[in-house]
Amino acid sequence: MQLISIGQLAQQTDLAPSTLRYYESVGLLEPTLRESGQRRYNSAALQRLSVINLAKQAGFTLDEIKTLLAGFSEDTPPSARWKAMATQKMPEVEALITRAQDMKRILEEGLECDCLSLDQCAAFID
Repeated sequence: MQLISIGQLAQQTDLAPSTLRYYESVGLLEPTLRESGQRRYNSAALQRLSVINLAKQAGFTLDEIKTLLAGFSEDTPPSARWKAMATQKMPEVEALITRAQDMKRILEEGLECDCLSLDQCAAFID
């Protein structure tokens, strides 16, 4: 098993070394081996970072990701973990979508506005 430095892992994952150190300090990454005082990572760290990235893309916070990774009993399968977390996250995402749609509507209506003052424009858009 080949070990890589924090710099190499950072380069492969497009993350800053400080981010990797932070992930380790908050428990998202397992503490790693040290060689001459330098962190050395195995392929499991790369896989873990892929999961973290996917969860971040889904909108999970780092605390939620920590729960996903370590907040369930060991015998809870990954699919059950994901379903439980996704079920909790969906209302937040739905609210975000609704807010974004409202923002888009207001901006589009503002593009049609020929008002002479912002007060008139606000009344027009409301």
